[in-house]
Amino acid sequence: MPVDTWLSRLEDTSIATAVRENSVLFPWIECLHVLALATVVGSIAMLDLRLLGWVQRSRPATQVVAEVVPRVWLAFAVAAVTGSLLFSSNAVTYAHNDFFRAKLVFLALLGVNTALFSRGPGRRIGDWDTALRPPVGARTAGVISLTLWIAVTLCGRFVGFIRVSLIH
Repeated sequence: MPVDTWLSRLEDTSIATAVRENSVLFPWIECLHVLALATVVGSIAMLDLRLLGWVQRSRPATQVVAEVVPRVWLAFAVAAVTGSLLFSSNAVTYAHNDFFRAKLVFLALLGVNTALFSRGPGRRIGDWDTALRPPVGARTAGVISLTLWIAVTLCGRFVGFIRVSLIH
């Protein structure tokens, strides 16, 4: 089955129709999505800035991770659910939106960055936990994360304003 056919069927579901046609449902879901994203980005920024050695230098990195990560996963789950609901309301259009596609690519790259950090500097966090200047791998992961989250946020804003593909 072609992708657009599947996406059209998704748009025709009762949930997608309700999100699209109810005058208050879409804005409320969008507000929750933005609040969840703000929580994710703000929390991750605190961790990334610690990885860079720019803030909270007197606190062990493990303590910052322990405080931030549960909040991030909860907020990310809310953002994923609300984002999926928003997507379903106009799936064909969003799927062909270059900013939406870029947002998904950036989210995937964030997953790769997190996995690489977890298998590298994150695995050896005990060795540099209280260091004022974390190792290059940790700092690199922090810069990449901050950059990609800014890109996700910008692309998300453009998705709502530019509803067509820029590449024809």
